[in-house]
Amino acid sequence: MRARRAVIGATAIAAVVSGGTAVPGAAHAATAVPAIRTVFAADDAYVSSTRTGTNFGTAEKLVVGTAAGETRTSYLTFRTGTFPAGATITGARLIVPFDGRPVAAALTAHPVSGAWSEATITGGNRPAAGSTAVGSTVPQVTDTTATIDLTKTVTGAGTYSFELRSASATAVTRIHSAESGDQKTAGPRLVVTYLPPTAGTSGGCTTGALLIPSCGVLWGAAAGGFTSTPRDTALKQWETLTGRTATIFHAYHKGDEKFPTKSEIAMTRDPQRPRVLLLNWKVAYGSTWAKVAAGEKNARIDAWADHVKAEYGTQKFFLALHHEPENDVQAAASSGMTAKDYAAMYRHVIQRLRAKGVTNVVNVLAYMGNEKWLAQSWWKDLYPGDDVVDWIGLDSYVSVEPGYYHFGGFGDLLDRKPTGGGTGFYDWSVKNHPTKPIMVAEWGMYHRVAKVTSKAAAFRTVLPELRKRPQIKAVVYFDTAKDDQGDRNIAVDTTTDGLAAFRAVAADPMFNVRLGS
Repeated sequence: MRARRAVIGATAIAAVVSGGTAVPGAAHAATAVPAIRTVFAADDAYVSSTRTGTNFGTAEKLVVGTAAGETRTSYLTFRTGTFPAGATITGARLIVPFDGRPVAAALTAHPVSGAWSEATITGGNRPAAGSTAVGSTVPQVTDTTATIDLTKTVTGAGTYSFELRSASATAVTRIHSAESGDQKTAGPRLVVTYLPPTAGTSGGCTTGALLIPSCGVLWGAAAGGFTSTPRDTALKQWETLTGRTATIFHAYHKGDEKFPTKSEIAMTRDPQRPRVLLLNWKVAYGSTWAKVAAGEKNARIDAWADHVKAEYGTQKFFLALHHEPENDVQAAASSGMTAKDYAAMYRHVIQRLRAKGVTNVVNVLAYMGNEKWLAQSWWKDLYPGDDVVDWIGLDSYVSVEPGYYHFGGFGDLLDRKPTGGGTGFYDWSVKNHPTKPIMVAEWGMYHRVAKVTSKAAAFRTVLPELRKRPQIKAVVYFDTAKDDQGDRNIAVDTTTDGLAAFRAVAADPMFNVRLGS
């Protein structure tokens, strides 16, 4: 029965952890090492007050509320699995995804003490439940999910069972069950946050002055690409979907925009989900690289430097100047956009920021790494120098459609070779810049929007490739249902098996990296 949807139980995901960071003005942030564990329902079903002998355990929906004299009530069981010895539970949320529009009436969770099974429960044998609710919410009719705070109830490892009721006496609310096949949610889920016992101690994987992890790989994402959804909201939804906090929050800016924005700063000062920013900036927006290098945009650079110092203090973050520069190179010397102009622009911006007292920027040069650009005679001229580059970045994608452009696995996006032959990107970086960590600053598996294809096999190549490529210290997924051309779907949840495979990647302990001060 459970094979019809993806499940991440506590055993399957282990401890889904991301690390803490020192945050100015937030007490003890440097010692916090919050973890998040997402557990899907082990059993779920609804019962009827009039059809008391009928079992609905295989139904693709749960139903709550009263209509036409029939009251329906739903039941949920979650098994958290064990937590590390000494861990402290800091929060628990029940999230239920609606099937259609909910009723705007109180939705309450009540503790269930008796044993039951979704295969046998009926209105006639349902277990007893407490009369007092342990959590409640009132959904709006436009909501797609509801969240009920169960922090006071879920206080440790164990099995937790709840009866779900609706106060509505005239209509019912339907909820996707575990059997629904709903690829984005896999039914109701319990999201538990906790502090592992290593909080505030040395040991484990942690980042240093340039945010390079002492072991493991930083996990990150940009979500909601090419949509109107605020990026912070999209990322939080993506984290819940995938089961792990995105330690790197990737966002994009240009020209005179002032960033980090308030919402971006808030994302990195969440003690339950510590994150570090990766901010792309096209500083030459409306101008050229050559003009920036000549000082014509110094006022723009200085204004941004002042903003960073005033709003973000010394909190570390990644900065990528004009990512994927190869795509914008114009070979004509008069263009102001040659590869050498890019290198000069990059050097000028970083050196001016340093002169202005900006000390918390960790620089990333994010290449596109495409075969045709790797083969250009000017490609080597893009690099501005080891003294102004802290990380080598790569933005690269693969198709999951056999026979389609760039079909392959995770290794293929790392090993693109110049057209006509030569050294692949990963090997080039290791050979020419052996002291620089590599960040896969954008990556994803795609299929054409109209050609839905499972990404499961491609996702399963990620961990083996990372384990044999120690120079890679960070990976940042770019999630969107449509790319900038509207043709490619890079979302992780286009098929049930693909989402399950991605969740398995996200759950791997190699991403349990704690952000240092």
